[in-house]
Amino acid sequence: MRFSDQTAIVTAAASGICRAAALRLGAEGARVACVDVSPAVQETADAIIAAGGQATAVVLDVSDEAAVARVMAQIEAENGPTDILVNGVGRSSAVKGGGDFCDSDPANWREVIDISLISAMLTCRQIVPGMKTRGFGRVVNLGSVAFLMPTPSFCDYAAAKAGVVGFTRVLAIEVAKHGVTVNTVSPGPIRTPATAKHPPETTARVLSTIPMGRYGEPEDVAAAILFLASKDATFITAQNLVVGGGRGIV
Repeated sequence: MRFSDQTAIVTAAASGICRAAALRLGAEGARVACVDVSPAVQETADAIIAAGGQATAVVLDVSDEAAVARVMAQIEAENGPTDILVNGVGRSSAVKGGGDFCDSDPANWREVIDISLISAMLTCRQIVPGMKTRGFGRVVNLGSVAFLMPTPSFCDYAAAKAGVVGFTRVLAIEVAKHGVTVNTVSPGPIRTPATAKHPPETTARVLSTIPMGRYGEPEDVAAAILFLASKDATFITAQNLVVGGGRGIV
């Protein structure tokens, strides 16, 4: 199996893309720490264990600096040094009913940036130094096509995810000589329970922006994450892999 004897931390693992990534990592031999602010993350860990894998569930707000430092140290004390770190947390104030930029609240911006950008910095700050010392590590951060193909009402999210991509590229160069790769995967529109509730006109509008003509599945993005975390991607770093069915290109 590709990830036998490796340890992984996956944030936002309770649902969606990062749940799919955690399940795949567990199925392919990794010992996975499934992290999420929601207690539902236990279901992801349970699914990995039920399939014969190794996993633990950790409830954590990854935008809480002190908590991240404490919990990351605890995870490594229990699981051993981390080989793979997947940072998938992100949110736009649009999900709370936020409107266009001119109507936006700076407090919401700070919250979105804390959740979508600063959280990745905090986990990397705790985990990457150890990877650098050991001479091996794989970091995959989730970006978004939101900053490549702007969508109204997602200004804060696009800015935060552009920050993730920029942060990733610079960090990748800083640790490149130490056997650590750092990349982003930027998903396009992905099928979720939320998108299933969209009215037909919204679905039609979104699909019109995707050359492949369909929503992606969480497993599509998980496959890209696992590729970048694998030995097949040893010479790939500082890249942003778009998984969007062509969206963001045309």
